[in-house]
Amino acid sequence: MARSFGCAPSTVTRLSARLGRHTLLLHALALRHLAGRLSEPLAADHFETFEFSQDFPFGVLTLVGRDSWFVYGLDPAPHARGGKVTPYQAVRLAARPRIPRRGGYRGSFRRGLDVLLPLSHSTVEIACDGKEPYMLALRKHPQRDRIRLEVHPNPVRGPKGAPRSRQALARDRAMYAVDQLHMLLRHSRADHKRETMAFGRRLNAILERLHLAIVWRNFIKGRSERRPDPDTPGMRLGLSDCPWTWRRVLARRLFPCRASLTPVLRDLYWRNWRTPILPTNHLHRLRHAA
Repeated sequence: MARSFGCAPSTVTRLSARLGRHTLLLHALALRHLAGRLSEPLAADHFETFEFSQDFPFGVLTLVGRDSWFVYGLDPAPHARGGKVTPYQAVRLAARPRIPRRGGYRGSFRRGLDVLLPLSHSTVEIACDGKEPYMLALRKHPQRDRIRLEVHPNPVRGPKGAPRSRQALARDRAMYAVDQLHMLLRHSRADHKRETMAFGRRLNAILERLHLAIVWRNFIKGRSERRPDPDTPGMRLGLSDCPWTWRRVLARRLFPCRASLTPVLRDLYWRNWRTPILPTNHLHRLRHAA
């Protein structure tokens, strides 16, 4: 982008961060308008990616409405590297600085529940794949009586092209909204493809760009391009009466003091979520800019 526009690469990253902060605040304001209006079941799963290198993987909890396809929230969950580790990789991992986990999958799922509960006056229904940290987070939650989990464990699947089992069909129907979002992110964002040189270097910057993506998904992009369905998820929930443009998204300046930010979103907004392996982490400390 810097070569295309004839500017410095730092200009692109600086403006990307500012757009991410703006859309983070816009999403928080949208949730405030939805308080007490949640009436659809949801699907929840973690979108797996990594920061800096594959030694630092993390999941991003994505909460998606099963009827509207509206993305209700994102929450990061750093965790340990999985799979087999060679002796060389074990030595390298031991020398790496430790990344704060902030509760891992369990803490991330609990924070997601805390976001959803104020949006509904009744029981919140969530379909998930039954990860053990999800079950533990629910058992320990003080309002667990208001949450109903619809658990669909990931079934063993046959070779490509083989017919799906009854369990696989039920799981795919219940989790379609969140699976479709994950496929869209991997398709449209180079930094989240399976094999890429464009991976993100900082968790904070990755989450800024993901908030930009979900505002596009919620208010600008139609639900389906194959049918086609021009209605956006925001229109399905009554948050808008027509698809937005980027001009409308950026038409009004937003301020963090006027948005109800969770502790995680507050840290992301001020860029307090640091990547320890990097020598410098630029924080957001401007006094006269959003």
